[in-house]
Amino acid sequence: PTYLCGFNLRPVRLRKNLHVALYSHVTRVIIDPATKRALGVEFLRNGQHHKVFATREVILSAGAIGSPHLLMLSGVGPPENLQKVGIPVIHPLPGVGQNLQDHIAVGGLAFLVDKPISVVMGRLVNLNSAIRYAATEDGPLTSSVGLEAVGFISTKYANQTDDWPDIEFMLTSASTNSDGGTQIKNAHGLTDDFYNEVFSEINNRDVFGVFPMMLRPRSRGSIVLHSKNPLRHPLLYHNYLTHQDDVNVLREGVKAALTLAETVAMKQFGARFHSKQLPNCKHLPHFTDEYWECAIRQYTMTIYHMSGTAKMGPSWDPEAVVDPQLRVYGIKGLRVIDASIMPVITSGNINAPVIMIGEKGADMVKELWLQDTLTGYYRGRRHLNETDDATFNATSETVSNESHTDD
Repeated sequence: PTYLCGFNLRPVRLRKNLHVALYSHVTRVIIDPATKRALGVEFLRNGQHHKVFATREVILSAGAIGSPHLLMLSGVGPPENLQKVGIPVIHPLPGVGQNLQDHIAVGGLAFLVDKPISVVMGRLVNLNSAIRYAATEDGPLTSSVGLEAVGFISTKYANQTDDWPDIEFMLTSASTNSDGGTQIKNAHGLTDDFYNEVFSEINNRDVFGVFPMMLRPRSRGSIVLHSKNPLRHPLLYHNYLTHQDDVNVLREGVKAALTLAETVAMKQFGARFHSKQLPNCKHLPHFTDEYWECAIRQYTMTIYHMSGTAKMGPSWDPEAVVDPQLRVYGIKGLRVIDASIMPVITSGNINAPVIMIGEKGADMVKELWLQDTLTGYYRGRRHLNETDDATFNATSETVSNESHTDD
């Protein structure tokens, strides 16, 4: 995010030992196959191939998709996948690209309201709003893309011995219909036919939305190479909703969301659920568990919290990719510091945890190399002291000999 750039990068951007290469696409980590040490990286910039070499270590922070992709392109990963696309295996590490997790949410839960208090794009996003924002820094453009509040609940399927919820509500002052089917529809991956049948009758109407997001998915996916060409995207197999527990939790989240419209606070705005049935679920009794399971499989979307594909774990875990110091098993001088190292996704948005991973990873790197630097410094000082002592002793002995000769 931009604010992280301002907080972390801009204050140090003029340092002589910091070089940021814009418009650069890393293609692989350079690893010596004999020593299994990371030496540097190759990258493309303006159509030209370049190499840079590390004096200490290489750190991957390419995210839960990019980091395993680069590891596999570099010959580190599941041998069968690497060999299939013609990449020589430098080190077999079967956990690379496995354990893919993500937060998903049910879409389309729109609640009509009688008062013009929501984000209707055509009404609020216009020249007047832009001028107001530029002049006074207030108005509708200060809204965090319509996300007004979040809340957490535990459904009946939550583990009662653990202190974490299993559903997060994202409450928004807009929903699928709020832009008349121009952009939100596409962002959610809806077809024109689906949108028109369910939402066209409430185009640009005032609504609020509730998106129940599952926090602890049981389903696991994977990332595999599509090609050894680094510019080809890898194949993502999310396997969403392949575990029945995930469906059950989301269904309870939907049912809990519907009760919000019945609260006193929401009744003040005349809140009522837009209850148009989804196209492929009309054959099921309305609002039954069977209907909601069908609806969940029709309109569920990613929240883009991909995690876990280079998981941290002990050396005896066959799926572990990095150790507790975030060092890649089997490869010297290589770390991964990003969301991919999470063994299990967090029970909430991952922005803050990913920042924490970056901060902790930086501390680990500094602790190692500052310790080595200080050790070298004190070793050097000790050597100088020993040299000084030897010189002093030699000088004293010479003086003593000279004095003896004079006698």
